[in-house]
Amino acid sequence: MTSLADIEIPYGRYWSTPFAKWQGTLQHLHAMKFAARVAKERFAAWDFDPKSLDSAVLGMTNAQFQSFYGAPWPLHEMGATHTPGHMLSQVCASGVRTLFAAVSDIMLGQGETALALTADRCSNGAHLYYPAPRGAGGYGASEDQVLYNMLHDAIGGHSMLTTAENVAAKYGITTAEQHDVSLIRLDQYRAALADDQAFQRRYMTLPLEVPKPNFKAIDTTLDGDEGVFPSTADGLAKLRPTLPDGTVTSGGQTHPADGNAGMIVASSAVAQRLSAKPGIRIRIKGFGQFRTDLAMMPLAPIGAARAALANADVGVQDIKVFKSHNPFVVNDIVFAREMGIDVATMNNFGCSLIWGHPQGPTGMRAMIEMIEELVLTGGGLGLFQGCAAGDSAMAVVIEVDDRPAL
Repeated sequence: MTSLADIEIPYGRYWSTPFAKWQGTLQHLHAMKFAARVAKERFAAWDFDPKSLDSAVLGMTNAQFQSFYGAPWPLHEMGATHTPGHMLSQVCASGVRTLFAAVSDIMLGQGETALALTADRCSNGAHLYYPAPRGAGGYGASEDQVLYNMLHDAIGGHSMLTTAENVAAKYGITTAEQHDVSLIRLDQYRAALADDQAFQRRYMTLPLEVPKPNFKAIDTTLDGDEGVFPSTADGLAKLRPTLPDGTVTSGGQTHPADGNAGMIVASSAVAQRLSAKPGIRIRIKGFGQFRTDLAMMPLAPIGAARAALANADVGVQDIKVFKSHNPFVVNDIVFAREMGIDVATMNNFGCSLIWGHPQGPTGMRAMIEMIEELVLTGGGLGLFQGCAAGDSAMAVVIEVDDRPAL
């Protein structure tokens, strides 16, 4: 058995595509096949043999044609023809859950190298029909998988937006405060675009070649995230709340998107060999999960973060970089208040509020950005947290430091 202390993320052996807006440039691509194509290209660039993967986990939330087959299909497409793996979903928390599962494979002796792959396409979401031959008239039930579930909680029937309004009301969070933080988040994202997108190029291939639907030729290229809206204070002030008597406007919430992201995790010995910079060590210190009261989803990350900190045996004062999945800016405001930190110090270089939310890959990209920020600033501890449907959340503490000399 391998302990958590002996598992690492090899530096540079992770990636994310740019995220494209709903019904945008990536809308026509099968999410699993596109993720496999991107992974295969990254592996070739690293001179990494996909057959050396001992196991893999695919985090995906939206059904694609024949996604019934799960992880083995994209693994075969990328060249890992005999690597076993499984598919999971924890909706917006799928990024951390996928990493957790990949790490668990190594800890439980299933090998030394695992792939944590996340992929989703919110565009052109599946319309699902459930037969009910004994129902009235033999009619069944149906749902538009993406939109219906955003608007109808399976337990309470409310929309996701209602959970943000409930927390905003409880904490007295105004529209003006939300807009102020949204502008901070936009400025932080712009830092990632400086010097010809230098920060994003640390983990993205830019421009990204976008294949045609049959994957046999190139359709176009994507130069960066698509769908980022250049808000201004005056522009935000003109927006009205989405719900009657509410506080959350379109400027205080994210947008659905498409894309994929992934990373390799491995035992320390293998990670050092695979790393683009072997002198950098990246270790997972602890995970946390939590579920809060019904229809109070933005509060769940607080409990998950506290659990991750306890699991890592560190305090909030030890954290250097805070990163979050923030479908609503309310999430960040209440998290900062409860944890006693400055909301303006969270989410340097970008976050899902700005670059969008393809669900499965959202947290994976945020964790990658957190790692790169820690590397740029000399190492230390980072905390990522994010909520998910069902009023749940997951969090992880990751440490970047110099590898001790032998």
